[in-house]
Amino acid sequence: MRLLLLGLLLVGSCCLSRAGLILENGAPIMWAHATSQPTDLTITEGVLTPDPWHYLHRMSFYRILIAATDPYMTSMGPGDNQSPIWGLPLQLGWMLTSGRLADPTGLTVCGTQGGDTADMCISTNSWWGCVNYFSSALPFLSAAKQGILGDGVSVQMQSPAGVEGYCTTYDSCKTAHPDVINNWDSFFQGLKDATTSPLPENEKKDAILGLYWRAQMSSTAAHSTCQDKLSSYSGVEKSFAHSWLNAAEYVAAAHFQSSLELASQFMSPLPGRILKEDDSPPNIPDLSAEENHSLYIFSWMQSVDNFLGGTLASMWRRAMCSVTTRENGREMLKQLLFNPEYATSSFLSIVTSMSTSCGS
Repeated sequence: MRLLLLGLLLVGSCCLSRAGLILENGAPIMWAHATSQPTDLTITEGVLTPDPWHYLHRMSFYRILIAATDPYMTSMGPGDNQSPIWGLPLQLGWMLTSGRLADPTGLTVCGTQGGDTADMCISTNSWWGCVNYFSSALPFLSAAKQGILGDGVSVQMQSPAGVEGYCTTYDSCKTAHPDVINNWDSFFQGLKDATTSPLPENEKKDAILGLYWRAQMSSTAAHSTCQDKLSSYSGVEKSFAHSWLNAAEYVAAAHFQSSLELASQFMSPLPGRILKEDDSPPNIPDLSAEENHSLYIFSWMQSVDNFLGGTLASMWRRAMCSVTTRENGREMLKQLLFNPEYATSSFLSIVTSMSTSCGS
């Protein structure tokens, strides 16, 4: 099978030794070795049977989805690579290079940099790999069902022996995670409907982004399935994982357009390795100032939200009540993440004001 051969030949440690990389030759990590054609995946008796625990297969899900949906994405703006789906392969690549797809228990070599197929293995013990499953395998199953990948395409995911808790077909996933599948179905159907919609382009774009983020956040919400896997990480990494999930609430509510360019900018300051017990952000010596700052901001947002009983996230969602406020919200997030001089107190006061003006 072509992808497996590529995995054997092309996963040398040169590609994985630079922890925390977001881009490789202007694209997500190993993008050139993923396929954009469903028929290049494993096929068994006319059914696509990809292995979602192989990095190149998950990356191929995204490359296939982007290629198949780009014709519906004209409202995203001029030029290439404007699809919001780009954020997902970039995120997967960051998980790979930062070591977050490897086995945190150390009981297997899955995901380690051994220069062989272990490099491309996504550990079933990885919390990050588990959470990503619902943002890769499930949208791919939905896209196939909605005809996005072509007529009559049927998919059944491979499942490692002895591993439970992961649905592998459209029907089984709809039974186990109905909200996730229904929201991805709505997103793909919304893309089709947008081609004949009379809405102005900016409103059409906002509507598509709204459907996308609703689907993506429902995928993320399925992380409760992965909760037990967090026990294998340090307390600092656990805290980062929770704050990472919390930060997604703000990005989603603002309908962030996670194009290749914008998403890579927002992901570039993410920590380039798994955090250890003695790490103390924002003062981790071997991480960059940008990585330390992003960890501080993520932690600050999580702490304030916890202190306020979840009302900061609620106020933010309420403030993102129109196309205009969502545009302003995206700019605020940019300032918060990239401008150390941007006062967190300013963020709080602006969010409070915006949420009040939007009403209940």
